[in-house]
Amino acid sequence: MNRTLAAAITPLSMRGYKLGWLRADVIAGVSLAAVAIPEAMGYSSIAQVPLGAGLYSLIVPAIVFALVGASRLMVVGADSATAALLASGIAGLGVAGLNPSTPEWLAWAGLIALVTGAMLLLAWVLRLGFLGDFLSTAVLTGFLAGVGVLVVTEQVPGLLGIERAHGSHVWGKWAFLVTHLNDVRWQAVVFGVVTVVALFLVKRFRPQLPMPILVVVGAIVLVMAFNLTAVPTIGDVQTGLPTISFPAWSAVWAKAPEVLTVSFGCVLVVLAQSAATARSFAQSHGDHVDVNRDILGLSAANVSAALTGSFVVNGSPTKTAVLDQQKGRTQLANVTMALTTLAVVAFASPLLAHLPEAVLAAVVFVVGVELIHLGSFRSIWRIRRVEFGVAVVTTGMVVGFGVLTGIVTAMVLSLLQMIHRQYRPDRFVIGVGDDGRRQYEPAKPGHQSLPGLIVFRYDADLFYANVGRFSDDVTALVKGAPDPVKWLVLDCSAVSDVDYSAAKAISSLIGFVHSVGARFVLAGVTPELRESLDSARIMSEISADLVYPGVGSAVRAFRAEHGSPASTPDTSGTAQ
Repeated sequence: MNRTLAAAITPLSMRGYKLGWLRADVIAGVSLAAVAIPEAMGYSSIAQVPLGAGLYSLIVPAIVFALVGASRLMVVGADSATAALLASGIAGLGVAGLNPSTPEWLAWAGLIALVTGAMLLLAWVLRLGFLGDFLSTAVLTGFLAGVGVLVVTEQVPGLLGIERAHGSHVWGKWAFLVTHLNDVRWQAVVFGVVTVVALFLVKRFRPQLPMPILVVVGAIVLVMAFNLTAVPTIGDVQTGLPTISFPAWSAVWAKAPEVLTVSFGCVLVVLAQSAATARSFAQSHGDHVDVNRDILGLSAANVSAALTGSFVVNGSPTKTAVLDQQKGRTQLANVTMALTTLAVVAFASPLLAHLPEAVLAAVVFVVGVELIHLGSFRSIWRIRRVEFGVAVVTTGMVVGFGVLTGIVTAMVLSLLQMIHRQYRPDRFVIGVGDDGRRQYEPAKPGHQSLPGLIVFRYDADLFYANVGRFSDDVTALVKGAPDPVKWLVLDCSAVSDVDYSAAKAISSLIGFVHSVGARFVLAGVTPELRESLDSARIMSEISADLVYPGVGSAVRAFRAEHGSPASTPDTSGTAQ
């Protein structure tokens, strides 16, 4: 009974825990904190909220996800993509007197985190985890590259020790930078360049080293030891117990559509990125993936972030990779990270005031550069040029029109891409070679499988948008066949459903095939498709002996009836 109760109250991410994992989890958690703390402060600068808000994102939200979520490894906290989306969204609210890094700005960030958590809760109730799949890899590659460009743009002034141009367009920020090069502080440049070079070299040759925390600690020591007052530092980091506040109800009501839009954009990014992160790392370890339970965990994490002075949190692929490299096994490592961060907030925050702004900018600069995966763009170009174009357009939309517009564009492009594949799927006439193997030829008039036989394969479900093209293809094949068509065999192995429009069109097509003296034959009908065809009364128009388990058996039947050569196509791997 006690064992049953213990299993019931143990978080999903911790079930089956072995005591031998404890040491590895604790060490991995401390190592993860060394990387996550500087990055979280950097993400605060991207979101333009007080730096302490980024640290808070690694404490309660991480623990809440560990208790509620299902993923054993996924690290939850502040993230560059959602931070950039949040900053552009709050700036777009158009609230008078609202400035970055102020309590009012953080209040709106907390509200958006709360609404994001509520939307994720609704997504969990409706089991909408599949929505994350609507952002293709190509679109996500382009989106993250655009975010990377924006992040890099924001951090270059910090690397040079000059003022940032708040509120300007990306081109305006670069123009402002060029016109203020005389204000460059070379002490800051030295700190920034050394940090960037060190981070890239260590990532290249010794990735197991927690270099972000090493450069942070080293820079603080140098500033304090040599009293480098000419180097701009981040100043006091507000820690202690967080102050929770939200905008006035009247202001929220007036900006409700904008808040919902920004929150929905955050939800899309969270769903896509977190689902991909949880799946990839779970599959590499043979663990079970429960995307919908992770959505519940992310919902709770975002609500807790809003109630503990932080902002939108997300599953982080980079920090999860660090945890995996450090041999972490479960969410206990993330709880260790959270407790380590809490210790830093409680006891070391006065030291953080001496951190050079250039060092923090350099840490975030490297994160931004790593979001631009040129290798992924090359792979997409090599495999599918159309998707490369989609990735480039998405990047351009993010850079040119902002993160929120970019994520909406990404979603629309992903949907259009999917619709296009369904509207113009591959269509083949399955021919038979001299050796009896199948030959897939483009479905063009003049092609036939055998004299008097056309085997037509359509690689998509039939619905109102594509059934017209389907009917036109079949009609053209029948009319353009070199020999009078006796059998028209429809290979249904890739068709699982038909809607009302498609059913009506198929009925008309059957009538046309019969009118030219040919038989309309089905091969490879799945149980789901048969149910749809029965409901539409299509099966009653086709003789039961003209429905075959697979293409091979249909071709053999045709040859037996019409005395064709005995060779048959290779049908290995298909139903007969």
